Amino acid sequence: MPTPPRARPPLQRRLGLPSAIAIGLASMLGAGVFAVWGPAALAAGSGPGLLAALTLAGGIAYCNARSTARLAARYPQAGGAYVYGTRRINPAVGFTAGWAFLVGKTASAAAMALTLGAYLLPDHPRAIAAAAVVALCAINLLGVKKTALASAVFAASTLAVLAAVVVAGLTGPVAAQPLGDTHFWGILTAAGFIFFAFAGYARVATLGEEVTDPERTIPRAIPIALGITFAVYLLVAVTALIVLGPGMLAASTAPLSDLAGAGAPALKPLVAVGAGVAVAGVLLSLLAGIGRTSLAMARDRRLPGGLAAVSERFGVPWAAELAASALVLVLVSTLDLRGAIGFSSFCVLIYYAVANASAVTLDRRAPIPWLGLAGCLLVAVSLPWAAVLGGLAVFAVGAAWYAVTERRAAESH
Repeated sequence: MPTPPRARPPLQRRLGLPSAIAIGLASMLGAGVFAVWGPAALAAGSGPGLLAALTLAGGIAYCNARSTARLAARYPQAGGAYVYGTRRINPAVGFTAGWAFLVGKTASAAAMALTLGAYLLPDHPRAIAAAAVVALCAINLLGVKKTALASAVFAASTLAVLAAVVVAGLTGPVAAQPLGDTHFWGILTAAGFIFFAFAGYARVATLGEEVTDPERTIPRAIPIALGITFAVYLLVAVTALIVLGPGMLAASTAPLSDLAGAGAPALKPLVAVGAGVAVAGVLLSLLAGIGRTSLAMARDRRLPGGLAAVSERFGVPWAAELAASALVLVLVSTLDLRGAIGFSSFCVLIYYAVANASAVTLDRRAPIPWLGLAGCLLVAVSLPWAAVLGGLAVFAVGAAWYAVTERRAAESH
């Protein structure tokens, strides 16, 4: 008589509210706040346009967070919108969300690693980027509590650096330069860039299978982390506009370094280190989130079944974590950083569009999921055409892979 297959161990619920908030903050307070203001200001066309774009991105993020929180409380499993789309709409829609997350976040993780390298070791950014991916993968493999602890340290360090930058900027001379007129379409494009700095607030949902009392913890952790992040971004944006002005901000490749240098040049090295720490926090949580979504899709045979392996000792999806980190290492050696932001934003906006569409099925009269769905799609198509076309091409590949997995499933039955 054949031996039955050994049951795969479940993930363990170890994250409370403070840990969940820390992971959410570390997911957002990272490379975005150090990098998005230049291209966003250029796209928006003016200071008021930039603030309008920030408000729009924050509003879409809030809608997404509300929708995700409701769904995560009902389906406290690893996988996020992949699970929601599959359960609430159909498997094809769920697969689209999972594919969007994996592709978009893998590109984002590579971009984060390269940003870390550019700040900490400009002469050899790819080498330190690869080393960071290996080191952070090792932390994740030690268990989700280690991830939460490291996330709390990264988030606190980033907040301290941002506070120092704002104080230094406000005490320095004002050198505002006008940029031009506000353009409606440019505001949408700028919102897409700024959304890159928000994406990550629902990382807690992808860890839903490891959160204690998920029905209460997840709906509280996501909006708290988002609210804190929006307040920090608004303060940074207003300070940058006052000190640098929209024209100088649009031309800057390191806006927070320039902002600190306006009042306290000695802070520039601190900003570089702070950016590296912040990016490390984002990269840490990105690798964890990619691993959990891969785990959920592998459980459903949408990805190779070996990726569903979970460590009995540490309770983490080790095979998915290693595979995700390996792919990021490949992309680190080939990826273009600037294009990765737009490409990642497009994929992640589609991911959250699926989350909002899934939330609509919970209550079709609720306005927030409809607003989130419309906002995600509108901002996604406003991104640079290279990002849009690249994203559509990747989704076409995903559709072909889905057809293959469906055919195999049909033949097995």
